[in-house]
Amino acid sequence: MKIIAVGMNYASHNKEMHHSLELSEPTIFMKSDSSLLKDGKPFFIPDFSSEIHYEAEIVVKIDKLGKNIAERFAYRYYNEITVGIDFTARDIQNRLRQQGLPWEISKAFDGSAVTGAFIPLCEAGDINKIPFCLHINGAKVQKGNTAEMLFPVDKIIAYASRFFTLKIGDLIYTGTPAGVGSVKINDHLEGYVGETKLLDFYVK
Repeated sequence: MKIIAVGMNYASHNKEMHHSLELSEPTIFMKSDSSLLKDGKPFFIPDFSSEIHYEAEIVVKIDKLGKNIAERFAYRYYNEITVGIDFTARDIQNRLRQQGLPWEISKAFDGSAVTGAFIPLCEAGDINKIPFCLHINGAKVQKGNTAEMLFPVDKIIAYASRFFTLKIGDLIYTGTPAGVGSVKINDHLEGYVGETKLLDFYVK
């Protein structure tokens, strides 16, 4: 199982992060298998960062083996989605970016890829029109809709499959909208697709 993630896929988030790149293709990065955190288990703030940011995203689960998938056939390779959190050690990421160095350690550390409960796509609706949001301690801090993606899910799958064979159980984090911020100990995070709560965990 591998975790493929897409960066800078919402214009609103790019604006808040002061990214001005004109993207012609998805920006892909990977998370390690030990990044996965599921079943409502708590997220423990690591000791190597003082600025851990949440990033709520729609997560797609691959359910069919595929390579060099045409975009028009990409819908055949997934049938379940959830909302997840791409945790980022922002202080480390910024430092490494400024130095022109790879920043995987800021994204792929243990427990940094949180997933909620998966639901069939037929319950979530049109993959290109799915609303989602994140609440922290009862307050809505992020909201988005897959209609706002710069690169839709099927295009992401087609693009990623040029470089990586997609396997059953692989996860694709599709990008975050505006509203990212820091977490602290005892924060309670709840993620929703529409009105359905799929994600529920605490920060320790």
